[in-house]
Parts: sequence; C-alpha cells; structure tokens
Amino acid sequence: MRGQSVKKRIFDVIQIGNRDDMPSLIFDFVIVFMIIVNIAITFMQTFDEFHAYAHLFSSIELITMIVFMLEYCLRIWTASYLYKDKNVRQAQIKFIFSFYGIIDLLTFLPYFLPFFLPSGVVAFRMFRVVRILRLFRINANYDAFNVITDVLKDKRDQIISSIFLVFVLMMASSLCMYGLEHEAQPDKFANAFSGIWWSVSTLLTVGYGDIYPVTVGGRIMAIVIAFLGVGMVAIPTGIISAGFVEYFSKVKVGSYMKHEEDFVTLEVTKNHPYCGKLIKDIDLVKGLYLAAILREDNVCFPTDDLCVKSGDLLLIGTVSYSRIDATVEDIVLVAGHPWIEQPIKNLDLSRREYIVMVKRKNKIIAPRGMTILKEGDNILILRK
Repeated sequence: MRGQSVKKRIFDVIQIGNRDDMPSLIFDFVIVFMIIVNIAITFMQTFDEFHAYAHLFSSIELITMIVFMLEYCLRIWTASYLYKDKNVRQAQIKFIFSFYGIIDLLTFLPYFLPFFLPSGVVAFRMFRVVRILRLFRINANYDAFNVITDVLKDKRDQIISSIFLVFVLMMASSLCMYGLEHEAQPDKFANAFSGIWWSVSTLLTVGYGDIYPVTVGGRIMAIVIAFLGVGMVAIPTGIISAGFVEYFSKVKVGSYMKHEEDFVTLEVTKNHPYCGKLIKDIDLVKGLYLAAILREDNVCFPTDDLCVKSGDLLLIGTVSYSRIDATVEDIVLVAGHPWIEQPIKNLDLSRREYIVMVKRKNKIIAPRGMTILKEGDNILILRK
C-alpha cells in the first residue's frame, strides 16, 4: 500500500498543469527549463564561435537527456493512473504508443542511438527537432494554449473552407498562367504544374521573383491574382480573429460554463433500482455518467466500490465530460471567504475548473454566470 501511495504521488507530481501542487509546479518549470536549455545548446552547437565550449555543451546535453529519459520511464511506470480503465500492462502500452508518448521517446532516443548504430548518426541528429514539440505538451495544459486550440476547433469548418478556396484559386491561376506564358517561356512554364510555384508565391504574397510573367496578358493576370491572393489569405485570419472575439465574449458573460446545461440531479429512494447497488454495477443510459453523489451534507466522488444509499442525490452529466480525468471538490463558503457576494462569472477560476452545483441550505441551485454566492453555500467544483 505504501508503494502504491508513493507511485500515486509521483504520478500527481509529473502531471503537467497542476497549479495547486507546488512540487508538480516546480517539476513543470524544471522540465521546461531543461527543454529550453537543450534547444539552445542544439542551436549553439551549429556556430563555429562556440566550438571551444563543445565539451561543456555535450555534458549539459547528456544531463538533459538523462532527465528526459527518467521522466519517460516514470510516465510509463505510472500510466495505470492515467488510463484507469485499463490494467497496468495495457495502460503502459497505450501510453508508449500515444502521441505524447512517442514524442517523449523521440526526445532522447536519437541522442543514444548513435552509440549503438554509428553509421546512422546524421539521420539520428535530424530527429532532434522532435524535442521542440515537447514545448507543446507543456503549453497544452495551460489556458493560453487551450484558448487557441478551442478557437481553431470551433472555427475548423470555416478555416477548411477558406483553405479550399485558396487551393482552387491556386490551381486555376496555375492553369491560366500556363496558357498565357507557355509559348513565351517554355522553360519556365513547361506544363500546368510549373505554374504552381509561381501561384503559391504570388497568392501568399511571398514573391521570390524566380518565375514571373513576361507577356502583357500574363502580367494582367498576375495583377488580378495578386489582388485575389491578398483577399483569400486574409479570410482565415479574419475567421480566427472573429473566433477569439466570440470566445472572450462568451467568457465575459459566463456562457463558457457548459455544465449549466449538461448536469441533472436524480434523487434515490428506497424503491429505486439504484438503491443498494455499487457504482460499478449501475448501468447508466449510453451518453450519461455519474459525476458526484450528494449524501446529507457531504459530497462523495463516485468510486467503483461506493454503495448508493436511499436519500442520495446523484449528479449525472452528459457524455461531454465522460472522457476526461476529473476530480470533484466540495467547498463551503465560511465567513470572510472572498467569493461571498460575488457572481460566478467574476470568480478567478481556471478554464479547467467548473462550478457544477451550488447547494444553499436544502436547495440546489444551477450555477449561472450571474449567480451570486452567499455565506454558507456548499459549492461543488469539477476540475479536469
């Protein structure tokens, strides 16, 4: 049991983005520092001026690689806590072949492979660029990066449509330019695909100048396409900008709290089919899951071996939250608490924290952005 508690504690520490756990926060900063140092050394090793420090750079790089390797081993060791629905071996295999698991492996593996396969040293060095992707893993667990990904997901259909329009315009301009310039420049515009490079550099306003029209018709077409290119490229930018404005408008009014419509309560009576059953034996309708149990004045997190009793109030959520790791915390607002007399939308909550229910005396209140919290309120917070 003590070994399991140590293992669980290590898992909590190495999880990224746990701001309430100081050791975990320190661990995140150490890993980020190691990544930045490692990337900086990789760049400095390409300068002739720093060759005198090659031995020092190699030593620091070896230390960072050992740290990355140890972190990878710890994540494999504690994978059963990350994938709770699988046994130890299945969880470890799933992490190893997951996207972030592969990135973690490729972060340090190319460094050690040349010791065993010297002939492929040049190819292995090319894989060092993968370690830069680790920065995305760190940043993906913080709000700033999540805002960007959320906006891109919300506007993905519009962005894909705009990119498709750019692609169509690029193909059309390539064919048009081939028809106008082939006779005048057969070496430059040998076929329809020869104009793709020109159309890309023109539409994206790069304009390298290695291929350009010389006929009057070609130049007129180039002017038209250049103007169209400015507009086409500006469309995705406008869509993303509008997405950010829309997102922050939702945050301001509190409508980002999706749980307002995603949770329902169910009171268990003596004759209810759930009464007396263990959580693991409850067969909920597909698309629903049990988020928490209110038992008298306590909030119980639904573990598999917890038995449902008469009088329990079940908090049931939709499938939108069924696939995330989450914890539930019960907070009572005592006198002097800074949240008292504050609307929920003004609370300093992370985007990974959601107030899913407010219990005031014997009354359950659905949390809204404008809901004013009172002294003595019992608040249920869901943390991703």
